[in-house]
Amino acid sequence: MKLLDLTLREGEQRPGVHYSVDQKISAARELDSLGVDYIQIGFPIADSRTAAVCDRTDLNASTTGIARSIPSDVMAAIEAGVDVVDLFAPTSDRQLDHILGIDRNELSEKVIEAATVAHDHGVEVHFSAMDGFRTEPAALDDLFDAVDAELYTIADTVGSRTPADVVKHLKALNTELSNIGAHFHDDLGVGTANALAAGRLGVGKVDLSVAGLGERAGNAALEEFVAATIVGDESIDIDVTENKLLPVTKSVLATLDEDVKPEKSLLGREVFSHESGLHTAAMLNKPSTFEPFDPAQFGGKRQLLFGNATGRGAARRLLERCDKQATEGQIDRLLELLQTDSQEKLSFDEAISLAKEVN
Repeated sequence: MKLLDLTLREGEQRPGVHYSVDQKISAARELDSLGVDYIQIGFPIADSRTAAVCDRTDLNASTTGIARSIPSDVMAAIEAGVDVVDLFAPTSDRQLDHILGIDRNELSEKVIEAATVAHDHGVEVHFSAMDGFRTEPAALDDLFDAVDAELYTIADTVGSRTPADVVKHLKALNTELSNIGAHFHDDLGVGTANALAAGRLGVGKVDLSVAGLGERAGNAALEEFVAATIVGDESIDIDVTENKLLPVTKSVLATLDEDVKPEKSLLGREVFSHESGLHTAAMLNKPSTFEPFDPAQFGGKRQLLFGNATGRGAARRLLERCDKQATEGQIDRLLELLQTDSQEKLSFDEAISLAKEVN
């Protein structure tokens, strides 16, 4: 399966967010090192930065730029130097009526014309069906049959679908799923789950963003999808450098001046930290007791913290690590050293240093 990272485009669709050319170049290079197949740089007709980024980067991944299904947008993308022109147009009845005010025949003519212009200039063409998961599958099949493109992406533009909806919709298509891409928003909190459901059925591409950055509630998250694919029983074949997943995605966030909540899956500073007495005591013996996977698998690192919440079991194991007998008296003395009025937590190495002092 191909992965398209759309952080640089979707991330900027949030109010007040703007990435500089240098930020986009650095982030694109990081994502390229991870092994994603496509990196969506931006919307060329609306922003000259796409051309500047393409001019200054030499990536293994293919660069893409979105374009409305009109010749002027297509030419702007071509002149910007992207490898792939990603055409888009609304396809659901409600969006055709209220956004374009045209019928399906007119829509098909517009997309065919735009795709022809792109192909005539020798670039790869993708077509994205806006609100595609609220478009009748038969109507999508007809449009995909009419339009010459290398990939056809179905977008859950308003984030209204669930995994069951996704499976039902994709199974109703006659178009070969290996030629289909899927794009999900996270308004219901199931964007990544939807992407996994599409992947299990055999779609050829999914669109993802680092930390789920994107308009409104964001998109399916790159790091969540990759980790779930590798750790879970998903039967989805992707080709990324898994031990670079967390270093790269965190570096991208730092480059783009983006923050994540401390408890954010995989990326938050607290997700691999453990302090409670029961957890820490068990993890000193066997980390998998309270971890779904070893963080090192994806380039992360666990952190055991010690302080007021440290219990007798953890204190005993710290002493044993220092080759001490761990008598009740020694445990009491170590707990006195650990349980101070300070709110600051001690690292494993710091706690071991205190344990060594106990007689």
